[in-house]
This record gives sequence, C-alpha cells and structure tokens, in this order.
Amino acid sequence: MNALQSVGLPRMMKEQGERRVFLPDFVHFLTALGVEVFLEEGYWSDGGFTIEEYQRDNPHVHRCSREEAFDRELVLILRAPERHEFNLLGRGSCLVTMLHYNTRPWRVQRLKDLGMRAVSLDSITDDNNLRLVENMRAVAWNGIDAAFTELERSHPHLFERYSCPIRVIVLGTGIVGKYAVEAATKMGSLNRNEGYMEKGGTGSVAVAAGRSVTSRTSIMRTLLESADILVDATRRRNPSIPVVPNSWIAWLPPHAVVADLAVDPYLPNDRPPVVRGVEGIPQGNLDKYVFLPEDPDWERDIPDGVPTQNRRTVVSCYSWPGVHPQQCMEHYSRQLKPFMELLIEKGYDALSPEGGYIERALYRATLRAWLSR
Repeated sequence: MNALQSVGLPRMMKEQGERRVFLPDFVHFLTALGVEVFLEEGYWSDGGFTIEEYQRDNPHVHRCSREEAFDRELVLILRAPERHEFNLLGRGSCLVTMLHYNTRPWRVQRLKDLGMRAVSLDSITDDNNLRLVENMRAVAWNGIDAAFTELERSHPHLFERYSCPIRVIVLGTGIVGKYAVEAATKMGSLNRNEGYMEKGGTGSVAVAAGRSVTSRTSIMRTLLESADILVDATRRRNPSIPVVPNSWIAWLPPHAVVADLAVDPYLPNDRPPVVRGVEGIPQGNLDKYVFLPEDPDWERDIPDGVPTQNRRTVVSCYSWPGVHPQQCMEHYSRQLKPFMELLIEKGYDALSPEGGYIERALYRATLRAWLSR
C-alpha cells in the first residue's frame, strides 16, 4: 500500500492571466498510482477544461472546496500559496510547490512554525546541483520574445537598419543566461528572425557577462552604453545587493529595453533585505509584464527608499513560462512524474539522502534537508 493516499490540487488564483493547471492526463497518472485526487472547484476551468475531462471513467477524481484541497496528505500546486493560505494546510500535510527557500525565508519559518512537511520543486536537483524540475528555456525565450516585441513596437527603425545588428547584453551565464543567449541570437522568435533575415537584416548579437565582469563599473558602462536590450538572468550570491544600481540605468540608450528574467522580489523587511537585480524596476506578472518609463506602477509597486529616477522600458514577469500555459504544464508534468511516484509510494518521512538517484534528488528538496544545512 502507498504511504500517501490522497492528493489535493488547489487553484493558484495569483492573477487573472494565470491559466496553468495540471492537465487531465497527469491527474489520471496520479490516480493510477493508487491515490484519490481532489480538485478545487473551478480548477478545470482555469485551464480551459471541463470536469468531465478530469473525471473521464475515473471515480478517483473528486471536486471539492479550497479548504478540502489543502487538507490532503499531499498538496501539489505550482506556485506557492499566499501567506495566509499556509493556515489551510492540514496537520501532517506535505506541501509540494515552488518555495524558493533561499529568497523567501518567511516561507521556511512559517512552515517550520506550523510543523509542516514540504518539498520545494525548485530545489529538486541532481548530484551535480542541476535543477530537475524547471522550465528555464521558457523563462528565457518568453522573456526575450517580449523584449524584442516591445523594442520593435516602440522603435521599429532599429529593425529596418541593415548595417548594425540588435545588441543584447545578457547578465548571468547560468542555465537561464545560456538560454537567453540562444533566444537573443534568434531575436526571441524563430519566425521573427527568419522574417528579418529574408529582408536582408543583420540579425542580433548577444554578449554574456558573468560575475567577473558585472562587478567592474567601467566595463559595465561600456556594455550598457551599447545595449539595445539588457537582460538580467543573474543568480546572485547576495540578493541584498543589485547587479545594476539604478544610477547605471542612465548609461543605457533611451530606447533600450530591460528584460527581467531573474524576477527576484523586493523584500525590504527581511534580514538581510532582498532587492531586484536591476535596481528600481517594477516586478510584473502574467496580467501585466510591460512597463513604460512613465507607468504609474513604478511608484506604486516599489518600496520607499529604492531609487527609481533612472528608467527604461522593462519587461518583467514572475512566471514567464505561464505565457504559454499548456506547453508549460506538459513540460512540468513530464519532469514531475518520477518524483511524484516515489513520494506517493514512500511518503515524506521515509525519504533518505542515501537512496537512489530520484530519492536523493527529492530528499534534497525537503524542508528538513534545507533546515539541516
């Protein structure tokens, strides 16, 4: 018999544009493992499905209230619940979601205070510390596509010049940075790139900079002064220090677009505080991810004391993969299947750092592993 018998799937309800749900095929996969699946009322409609598609010849799929979806042995939701919703978790529940332990210490403390079990999807890594549940390619391609779209809308003449390529500066050379370079050299879209090439365009060029460069002011000034698009794909060792101070934004050409792929939050009350990689820019979501310099959100959404006087157009989305929701969830479902199978079979408490490949990766993502470091 499985260690876990029930799985709850609550709705995310982060913003109107959030349309991602686990697809019917994935839910059927879960019930085939021998568990009862409880879908919050309306879960199916968020993704454009019907309840019949989830319950098709499957008596193990149930509709329920939000409270009942959270009160399950295992609660699976892609984006972490809001602060107040942690109270909905049943005693002994295991929350599986993107918790981002390192930049959301309040979540760690809240779960610890509640005595909860948790697995952070973004912390499931292999033995070489590479993430195994991620959609970094979609982060990069969707964000770079948005940046090129906005640059082309606001300054179409840049796409009519055939002697000078669009210049993209990518800060960060991790997984997101590597995909960002790939996307930037294809102008964020294969169709856009092919169309531009057919007209005799000179395309785009991407320059990637790592920590050894981003810490050097004179070199950064030269890079920023030449950029049509600046991409933040950094993963900072110290999230309390920006990579690009607001004063440096003044070095960007007036037409430049900032593509925020890191999308770290503003957490001024944390100790130490967390700031954005590019200082003084707003954080977007699926409802709104393009911000012009005169946009009122610059004043409304940025904490007091953060300098914002230097501005350029920004594209920023906390959930870039969600721009194409069904493709995103198909991707995550493929990655999650072996981990869900093991977690349901063994249960949270039986996971061991000495287990097999999948078990070790899953154990590293547990709250107790994080707290033991």
